[in-house]
Amino acid sequence: SNVALSQPYTISTVAGTGSAAIAAGVSEPDPSCPLCRAERITQWYFESDLCWIADCEICSTPMVVWRAHGMPAEAEKDAMLVELRTVAAQEYPQGFWLDPEMRRIPNHFHCHARPKDGFFGPRKK
Repeated sequence: SNVALSQPYTISTVAGTGSAAIAAGVSEPDPSCPLCRAERITQWYFESDLCWIADCEICSTPMVVWRAHGMPAEAEKDAMLVELRTVAAQEYPQGFWLDPEMRRIPNHFHCHARPKDGFFGPRKK
């Protein structure tokens, strides 16, 4: 379902129960975090209550971003990577790899899909 980006995400809407979410490393949205702000400044591919997928502003590759600030439990992470693989397969029919290294924003879960044998996406200027 499409959700307005201005809607606040409570712990319960993101991970089911407050205690499970806190254990997984969730914090309130951080206004200084560009991933929390979720600005539509690049191409968007997908969004749900759990996550959104858009081109990374830096490298122009699809990246999945958790709606909550922090690190998800394995079940949420796995669900997000399924969505990212679906987008990546469409964007990179010759193949892709998932890059889990969070270089610039290490405290908010996100993962890039990169073209096979590459790092930057084809739209990188």
